[in-house]
Amino acid sequence: MILRLAAASVATTPLDFKGNMALCLEAAVKAREAGAHILVLPELCLSGYGCEDMFLSSWVPERAMKALTEIGLRIPDGMLVACGFPLRLRGRVYNACALVGNGSIHGIACKRHLAREGIHYEPRWFTSWKPGSVEVHPDLGCPVGDQIFEWAGIRLGFEICEDAWAASRPGLELAAGSCDLVLSPSASHFALGKDELRARLVADGSRSLGVAYVWANLSGNESGRVIYDASCRIASCGRILSESPRLPFSPISVITADVDLEEIRTHRAVSGHPIDRIPPPLTVLDLPAPESVEVAQASVRVVAINPYTEFGRATALGLWDYLRKSRSNGFVLSLSGGADSAACAVLVHLACHWALEELGELAVRRQLSWLKLPEQALDANHLTGALLVCAYQATRNSGSVTKEAAMSVAQGTGADFHAWDVDLLVEGYRSIAEIALGRKLSWEHDDITLQNVQARVRAPSVWMLANAMGRLLITTSNRSEMAVGYATMDGDTAGSLSPLAGIDKFFLLGWLSVLETEGLAGIAPLKFLSCITAQIPTAELRPRKTGEAEQTDEADLMPYALLSRLEGLAIRDRKSPTQCLRELAIEPPWSQDPRLKSWIARFFRLWTRNQWKRERYAPSFHLDRHDLDPRSGTRFPILSGGFEEELREMGL
Repeated sequence: MILRLAAASVATTPLDFKGNMALCLEAAVKAREAGAHILVLPELCLSGYGCEDMFLSSWVPERAMKALTEIGLRIPDGMLVACGFPLRLRGRVYNACALVGNGSIHGIACKRHLAREGIHYEPRWFTSWKPGSVEVHPDLGCPVGDQIFEWAGIRLGFEICEDAWAASRPGLELAAGSCDLVLSPSASHFALGKDELRARLVADGSRSLGVAYVWANLSGNESGRVIYDASCRIASCGRILSESPRLPFSPISVITADVDLEEIRTHRAVSGHPIDRIPPPLTVLDLPAPESVEVAQASVRVVAINPYTEFGRATALGLWDYLRKSRSNGFVLSLSGGADSAACAVLVHLACHWALEELGELAVRRQLSWLKLPEQALDANHLTGALLVCAYQATRNSGSVTKEAAMSVAQGTGADFHAWDVDLLVEGYRSIAEIALGRKLSWEHDDITLQNVQARVRAPSVWMLANAMGRLLITTSNRSEMAVGYATMDGDTAGSLSPLAGIDKFFLLGWLSVLETEGLAGIAPLKFLSCITAQIPTAELRPRKTGEAEQTDEADLMPYALLSRLEGLAIRDRKSPTQCLRELAIEPPWSQDPRLKSWIARFFRLWTRNQWKRERYAPSFHLDRHDLDPRSGTRFPILSGGFEEELREMGL
């Protein structure tokens, strides 16, 4: 028998029950029109995955149950749909998935293994389901818990996201019960390089369990910080049959694949499957058998995308969804002529390009219906001009190179550009401080103070623009600056959204270079970025004396390549200063550099003393394993011993 399976990604929004239900129903209609018998929707798709502490309220599970009951009545006849929602039962909240169709809720499975590492905090809200237990829902009358559903002889069961990654995965018991299909609703967040692991998980799961495996995932920037990349997959007997595009701008994408149940059962009989587990009880569905379908050609496998394209698409999608979900009027950016602010402008431009390319102009106008967009036909530059206002703010330490670079970036992206001088503001604040202190400020004694005031006076004017225009102010600091506090609080850290705080400067410089010379998938080279990539990164805040070297970021800190390496060792891998030295001492080119110990000491001292800054950063996007946002990534004490004992042991 041939069975047509479907998986859908939907761009949910936390607590938007009506909107989420509409997306799920639209996906169900699309799947049914494609002839699907079974559709899998993502984890917690009715409530949204990112409801946080609202999961602990009484009303959120109630609203989710109401939405589930309604969607159960509206699913097209002839198909079953797996739909994720928060279930409140006996005073506890479970991460659940219901099997609905033909006007009924047939049963509910609950997640056993709760995600609790990295950005995940599920045990705060949900209770793990006890393996092997089943009970009847007091209001719905359907079974809740571990079970195998049987529909016209076809057996299927659930692994909800983290369940599939666990050593004691429910799939082992499902296989022992001769399951044909495993349905896996997921909310698996984006991280650079992570998708290859997911692909192997789905393919290997279908092979080792002897099943067809259906993985559905969320998409887009759901709740502000976390981005989901869709990546729905259907696999059978170790082969991926269908795969959705990654990081789509469309709020819905549906894939289908035809699986041969006889092939699956033969594979299971020949290769063997887990039998040393007690299978869950059977729930038989009294429904008409699925109608036969003509076998459709399998979808072409989507080509993997490289890390630079991954970063560009994920961050651009994050910005686009943040804009449309917040219903802001656009973005404001202090464009310094350096790499970070240029990258922010380019990311807004890429968001406009991909949104128009994938959605079409009409859908873009619908998504941004509250804005007065230009009446002329939109291209990426026109749309960027409508959404992004940039300002170059000079002091006496600013140079013509950065001003011209800022103008080139604005022109190349289509952004609305302004330039003004803030030197009188700097001198005004300097005068006030000197009167209060009773002395003159000097670069010899007040270097940081005089640098910081230049960064701070640039914030009020762009904040005024953002407030007056109802726009989001973009913060330009990157993760390397975040790690060592190389940023001015209430200056370059001012803003409501920080798109670069999840990526290191070394990667970012490489990304800009590739964009300039090669472009990204579907994006032609952005030649105007040569004015950025030709520069040596500098804060451009300190006056240059005759015969003195120009101020550069790497001279103030350390080589960016080493800083990136230390971020990985110290933050991601949680190594001590001594352990970092042990690894770096055998890695060229650092191994022979006499400054290595002092650089390590500088990193750890700056890292520990600047946690208070990281606590105040604007929301950022989670892009890889060492996210420094203390609300969604690395938690570190504001006050600590500062590794001083460990550094003394190193002779520092």
